[in-house]
Amino acid sequence: MATLSEIETWLQDRLPALLAEHQVPGTAVGVLFGGEVIDHAAGVLSRATDVPVTPDTVFQIGSITKVWTTTLVMQLVDEGKIDLDKPLRDYLPEFVISDEAAAAVITVRQLLSHTSGFEGDIFNETGKGDDAIEKFVASIAEVSQLFAPGEMFSYNNAAFAVLGRLIEVLRGKPFDTVLREHLFTPLGLTHSATDPYEAILYRAAVGHIRPAPDAEPVPAPMWAMTRGMAPAGAMLAMRPRDLLAFAKFHLDSGTAADGTSVLSPASVKAMQEEQVKLPKLGMMGDSWGLGWELFDWDGTTVIGHDGGTIGQNAFLRVVPEHGLAVTVLTNGGDTIELYKTVVGHVVKELAGLDLPALPTPPATPVPVDVDRFLGTYSCEVVDVTVRQDEDGRVWLDQTPKGIFAELGPAPDPVELVGRNEESLIALKAENGVHISYVFVGNESGGPALFIHSGRAIRRASA
Repeated sequence: MATLSEIETWLQDRLPALLAEHQVPGTAVGVLFGGEVIDHAAGVLSRATDVPVTPDTVFQIGSITKVWTTTLVMQLVDEGKIDLDKPLRDYLPEFVISDEAAAAVITVRQLLSHTSGFEGDIFNETGKGDDAIEKFVASIAEVSQLFAPGEMFSYNNAAFAVLGRLIEVLRGKPFDTVLREHLFTPLGLTHSATDPYEAILYRAAVGHIRPAPDAEPVPAPMWAMTRGMAPAGAMLAMRPRDLLAFAKFHLDSGTAADGTSVLSPASVKAMQEEQVKLPKLGMMGDSWGLGWELFDWDGTTVIGHDGGTIGQNAFLRVVPEHGLAVTVLTNGGDTIELYKTVVGHVVKELAGLDLPALPTPPATPVPVDVDRFLGTYSCEVVDVTVRQDEDGRVWLDQTPKGIFAELGPAPDPVELVGRNEESLIALKAENGVHISYVFVGNESGGPALFIHSGRAIRRASA
């Protein structure tokens, strides 16, 4: 096995070339192993300024924030202020969605495990004040229920904004203040920011997006999404070393580096226990815990989460069995390819693990019942149409809506082929990933009710 020093040398030697190869403007990488941390950085904060990235650069961690929000909820569980299996309404009577029957029974556990069943990709702008999360929760009163609470997994951003409001109500303080008091301070974090006003005090990375599919990444037109979605991942930014301090306290049964108990061992364990299995997508975890995404890497349990904001992508993988954690923070380009190379090398050299291959189209496409899949599926942020052309080829069209429509033109049509009887896979990779689409509902016959790529999107028309 390699040493951390050898990993550090490899990063120094390889990162600049990897950034150039994958058109990634900048990255900061951190590795925790044997209780020690190394970090390294390369590239620039923004192609508009060419200021170099350093190990202390703060990048947005996106949806990795959800594990932080879960941790804040579990602290309340430790204090006896929340029972995960009681209805959310017991603690947050203000919670309203269009389906009153569902709203009355949705539990905190279901919110934490993405099984609550209501439409989750909601990015309503509710201002920049301390009441942004409260206003956001009020703004989803007409959001539709996709399936019965607890029925299946569907990644849900809005659910974590609701959890953020739950934290605010029970703590009597704004979400950002709770983050600082209950995690930043006890963990001794020094380079973490809850919003752009704090991030600008550090060497902050700027996201980059492609104005066209084959264009070079350019600085994004905005730095952050809506503050009302902060608990889901719209704001939080930090350097790799701070993120690894968070990972380490989860590895250390809830104890901070100075011996402070931040979370009970029972809650740390509960977060890592399977709550729901995922459809066989091949690009997400095998199951989900409370906050954590759970992976089975050839018999070894790995926990983690990814994050994507406006032109920034973050990756965190933790291998409890080996006391190993690795994070890769980026600001645009083909970030998946960078993740695969860096994380793949680290886990192989330090833990003897092979990073599982992402799915690719079969050499011979699997025959499928195309009529079951064809149609339009719709949610708050995108309309997805699966169609067949006159030559019999199957295509997926996406029409972004809301804030996502403002970030650039609609994606090009994607050709799909049969991956197995229940799913199609993109023939062409996007940012290093051939996206799989599983079709669920009406398994006994007839059109599928949902197209599922991590989120379930309900059929709108045949």
